[in-house]
Amino acid sequence: MAEQNGVKVVVDRDKCMGHAICAQVAPDLMDLDDLGYNITEDLELPADQAVQAHRAADSCPEGAIRILQVGE
Repeated sequence: MAEQNGVKVVVDRDKCMGHAICAQVAPDLMDLDDLGYNITEDLELPADQAVQAHRAADSCPEGAIRILQVGE
C-alpha cells in the first residue's frame, strides 16, 4: 500500500467573509481574528490531518480555503 502524502492548506484572506464555519469544523487547524475572519498561515499537514483540512475547506461558503497535495 502506498504511503499517503500530506496536504497544504492555503487560505485566501480576501475571500474570507468571517462566517467562522471552518473553525467550528476544524478548530485545531483554523485560526480566526476577533471578528471571525480566518487568519491561518499556510499550513503543511501530515496525511492523518487531511480529512479535517478537507472538511474545513468544504465548509467555507466563499471557497477561501484550498487544499493542495504535498510531495507529488
